[in-house]
Amino acid sequence: MHEYPVTEQIIKIASEKAKENKAIKVNRITLVVGEQSGFIGESIQMYFDIISRGSLCEGAILEIENVKAKWKCLTCDITYPRQPYSFACPKCGQDGVPTDIGKEFYIKSIEVEVP
Repeated sequence: MHEYPVTEQIIKIASEKAKENKAIKVNRITLVVGEQSGFIGESIQMYFDIISRGSLCEGAILEIENVKAKWKCLTCDITYPRQPYSFACPKCGQDGVPTDIGKEFYIKSIEVEVP
């Protein structure tokens, strides 16, 4: 449910940027969502389709780039995608530690239509 207010903010930001650029509508928003960001892309998409009605974002494509979480092995000094139910490094088998990769959540780009 916390995707609802975040989606409202995405629409607000995109609409404000469109107005600043004297655009008549927003055509596309590219959003980056890490798998450990706490947000679910499908929920944001569902809310976007509903909340954007009547705004400059209505009918815009919401493109979501998902970022897989990466872990770091302190023994091998490599980063790797964590496998389900395991924290083990694929090279040495030692447990790794989480990194910031996969915690991303931001608007990457906004494509607008100007007259």
